[in-house]
Amino acid sequence: MATQKKQEAPLLPVYLVVGEDALKRDTVMKRLRARLSAMGDLSFNSDEFGGETAAGADIVTACNTVPFASPVRLVEVRAADKLKKADAEELVAYLGAPNETTVLALVAEKLAKNTRLYKAVAAHGKTAVIDCTPLKRYELPKTVRSMAVNHGVTLTEGAAVKLVDLVGEDTVRLNNELKKIALAHRGTDAVNEHEIVGMVSRTAEVKPWEFVDAFSARDVRKCLLYLGRMDSVSPHALLAMCTTRLRELICARAMADRGNPRAVAGALKAPDWRVKNHITWARGFTAAELRHAMIAARDTERAMKSGTDPKSAFVDWVLEVTAKR
Repeated sequence: MATQKKQEAPLLPVYLVVGEDALKRDTVMKRLRARLSAMGDLSFNSDEFGGETAAGADIVTACNTVPFASPVRLVEVRAADKLKKADAEELVAYLGAPNETTVLALVAEKLAKNTRLYKAVAAHGKTAVIDCTPLKRYELPKTVRSMAVNHGVTLTEGAAVKLVDLVGEDTVRLNNELKKIALAHRGTDAVNEHEIVGMVSRTAEVKPWEFVDAFSARDVRKCLLYLGRMDSVSPHALLAMCTTRLRELICARAMADRGNPRAVAGALKAPDWRVKNHITWARGFTAAELRHAMIAARDTERAMKSGTDPKSAFVDWVLEVTAKR
């Protein structure tokens, strides 16, 4: 007996496609357009607006337009989180009694759950809000390997990790790189790490927390490497982050010396995962070295504000603190 195709859920009059993962947002909208296209010609039955410039009244008028030779219309508002308050209120009022022959799709990177527009959409059902929150970095390699299959290639685990390292966490960029890799790859073997290095140029900036972790581990090589890949982060900001970390390590060191290393998370009011390496890093310094690093940080900040080149002063301080005596 043949299995029946799973019945699709009834269309709602509104959807909020929200989250910073642009590839997820695009995928959701492609599926929605495909579903509506199967019901009628969207070229005659769709309107698109940009939230930065759209007027709420114009969006509502489009929503109330009768579809032509189709049971439904699509009205898409991109950057819906950029709508002016008065225009968003027009949509809130419309959603109180929406047109049954229109699907309104609001696409946004961020929209707070306590806003009236978010609540007006959520009131139409659990599936009205479609979450497109980005994956955690550690989750991306597995997803990248799945994405690669869609392009007709497979990646080794090491290749997927290296691709994320080179390109970053933007899934649109990752997907574009996978398209290029699939075109260039020959044979049926999985794409390996060496191929990734040879085909993909580095476009990802190092995250500040990655630099601070390398600093905490006294890894001079990584610190210098990462500094060359952090063009958008100022030395002043990095100094402040490193100083905060030093204070945390001083606390961790004190807890370890008292024989109570498990109390670090509570003392710092931080989740366990964020301080899981603090004891190890703290033990990489003597108590005197941590105190000296804080004093040197103060002097470096003064120098940076007194005419010394900030980047040079910061690098000199990093080299002094991370040098193992």
